[in-house]
Amino acid sequence: MVRRDAARLLGAMGLGRCELSIIVVDDATIRGLNREFRGKDTPTDVLSFSQLEEAGGLPPNPAEIANSPRTVLGDVVISIDTAICQAEEFEVTPAARLRRLLIHGVLHLIGYDHERSLAEARRMFARERELEASLASWSERRASPSRRSRKERTSR
Repeated sequence: MVRRDAARLLGAMGLGRCELSIIVVDDATIRGLNREFRGKDTPTDVLSFSQLEEAGGLPPNPAEIANSPRTVLGDVVISIDTAICQAEEFEVTPAARLRRLLIHGVLHLIGYDHERSLAEARRMFARERELEASLASWSERRASPSRRSRKERTSR
């Protein structure tokens, strides 16, 4: 499901030919990564490690990312433990929560950062909602049974 959502997400973003790594881990693993790379000794829901951003440089401009197999976006690490807890807390399915964390992580990879400013947070969360609605509507279309039976579809 996560792979399918990632492929659809990248397609919706015009980055369907790019490379993306997704790693689903437990809370202990993400806590260690959060401590090592962010100095925060606590589990978190998602971490992003961009391959587009140069060390100490400016974040990438989402509009300038090449849709190419040579473009490696980076790694999105999601804690399944935290995602399941958040799904219960937010009263959504675990699949919906994983989808939202995937979107959030990918947006960080390509240069969005809600911690930079209030305006950037609004921009990022608006894009997140837009992409989530796009993926959800695609899933709903696929899950809806056809109005015509199989026999009706094949007899025409």
